[in-house]
Amino acid sequence: MSDHITVTTGIYDAIKDTLRRKKVSIEEEKRLTEELRKAKQVLRRNLSEDIVTVNKKVTLRDHTLDFEHEYIFVPSTREKLKKNKHSILSNIALAVVGYKVGDIISWPFREGERKIEIVKVEAWEG
Repeated sequence: MSDHITVTTGIYDAIKDTLRRKKVSIEEEKRLTEELRKAKQVLRRNLSEDIVTVNKKVTLRDHTLDFEHEYIFVPSTREKLKKNKHSILSNIALAVVGYKVGDIISWPFREGERKIEIVKVEAWEG
């Protein structure tokens, strides 16, 4: 697993704003603050294709609840849960943003700690 996340400056700033507005739990805030402290910021064109970011279709395996699910991560303004479009600032996206295929993350969700694996990351244009 990566020892740091890789994000664009825009995503980095959006996460910082989410933290500033207290939109996450205390545990998530601690974890995100630590991740941002070690984060590598890159230009969008330099971001590897296998890294979770906005406008990506991502397959995740939840090892804690034993299921696999596909998510589409979009800008917050384009979130439509009925169409499986989740904001890049949603709880599940914040848990995996900046990580790459093969990484397994333990994340403090509101309902408890869960272990999530990134199975596949694909470009998505909608």
